[in-house]
Amino acid sequence: MFERIATVDVVLVGAGIMSATLGMLLKELQPDMSISIFERLDIAAAESSDAWNNAGTGHSAFCELNYTPQRPDGTIDTKKAVKIAESFEISKEFWAYMIEKQLIDVPESFIKKVPHMSFVQNGDVEFLRKRYVALTSCHLFKGMQYAEDYNTLQQWMPLMMKGRDPNQEMAATRMDLGTDVNFGALTRCMFDHLKTTEGVSLHFNHQVRTLKQDKKGRWRLRVKDNTNEKTRTVAARFVFLGAGGGALPLLLKSRIPEGKGFGGFPVSGQWLRCVNEAVIAQHNAKVYGQAPVGSPPMSVPHLDTRFIKGKKELLFGPYAGFTTKFLKQGSWLDLILSLRIKNIFPMMAAGWHNIPLTKYLIQQVRQSPEDRLEALKQFVPTAKLEDWKLEVAGQRVQVIKKDEEEGGILEFGTEVVSAADGSLAALLGASPGASTAVSIMITVLNRCFKEEMQTPEWQQKLKQMIPSYGEPLGSDAKLCAEVRAYTSRVLKL
Repeated sequence: MFERIATVDVVLVGAGIMSATLGMLLKELQPDMSISIFERLDIAAAESSDAWNNAGTGHSAFCELNYTPQRPDGTIDTKKAVKIAESFEISKEFWAYMIEKQLIDVPESFIKKVPHMSFVQNGDVEFLRKRYVALTSCHLFKGMQYAEDYNTLQQWMPLMMKGRDPNQEMAATRMDLGTDVNFGALTRCMFDHLKTTEGVSLHFNHQVRTLKQDKKGRWRLRVKDNTNEKTRTVAARFVFLGAGGGALPLLLKSRIPEGKGFGGFPVSGQWLRCVNEAVIAQHNAKVYGQAPVGSPPMSVPHLDTRFIKGKKELLFGPYAGFTTKFLKQGSWLDLILSLRIKNIFPMMAAGWHNIPLTKYLIQQVRQSPEDRLEALKQFVPTAKLEDWKLEVAGQRVQVIKKDEEEGGILEFGTEVVSAADGSLAALLGASPGASTAVSIMITVLNRCFKEEMQTPEWQQKLKQMIPSYGEPLGSDAKLCAEVRAYTSRVLKL
């Protein structure tokens, strides 16, 4: 008896922010496209996209100091910051479009206006001053404020100034345009729309076990239903691996040449969550500091006002740790099973070149509650251990890739890996991730739907969904102001 194979245009693996965004874009661009979505858990956005697992900052490079490195000559490199700021504006445009067209019904609390601040002390003050001057030369950062005097800092962040020496050298920048985003709520709203759309099927508790390309160029995926242990085959013209830490193992199983040599270094995270309502009420900002030497960018310390399920929360962290899991609800064998002949050397080389990171992670794992409190006191001098509870955050898998000179390097961003024929794409990496999801998915469209992207129909529709599409916001102050006015109105910022 022959197995009946279901055939669709597109398969999305993983029900996170990336798959949701790509699914929404594709159905708007081509309504008759058939899409199947497979998620191994029983709910959407349960891993990296969940509010408690994701930083939720609305990364726009206003406050993240690691996006503006200092060059050897002492000047500040703003290229990455400008690119991320542009990307976040594009995300807001698409969210505004979906809300105006009543495609999604998100709670108003999914995005809130929360000031973004950078705070430094002592030797880092000069760096922050130069960063402020460099960034404010670009209109994307118009409105950023800088202060060194204690009284202003006390007005901006009273909780952080309480108990601090007024004569201490310190400085901060403030951007009132900053936001907090609940990506879990946003993702689930997008899937709520997609699953009611003709041609879309959403399958929870389904895990993609293998995938192989046939002679016709289609991908055949073996998918297991974890509720009844049954397995079936699905064929698709295009496959997107947006399964967070689970994307790398599937990319390796696909055996596409472009995926060879990639490895992953898993890093776990923890937060200190404030449980004292009186303390939470004293802080209303996302305040980022400098990362410890040798630590990964995802470990940049920050005191973070969040809104989760409509309730104001206050988090500090994240504290990093080592794990062999690629997903929070993954397997301890994930790292071992990801090893291949082609990626062992790059992974070893990356480890050798990042010994300070290894030492940092060991120190983090060995931390006691008192050690974590001391780190918090750098931000909140009056912090008390009983006011804070340790919470486990999500997993991050930092990308390791081959490098001709170094052998292997650790990448601290997001990377789209795609097949030469455009039939498969995988998203690897972590920050800034969710905040730039729309720009990343447009990259996927440009690589994997080249012919369609050149048609007048798709170009016109993209312009409707993203008014600034095709025009760099970083070099057009007038367009940037118009876009921000539009998104602020629709998103009620």
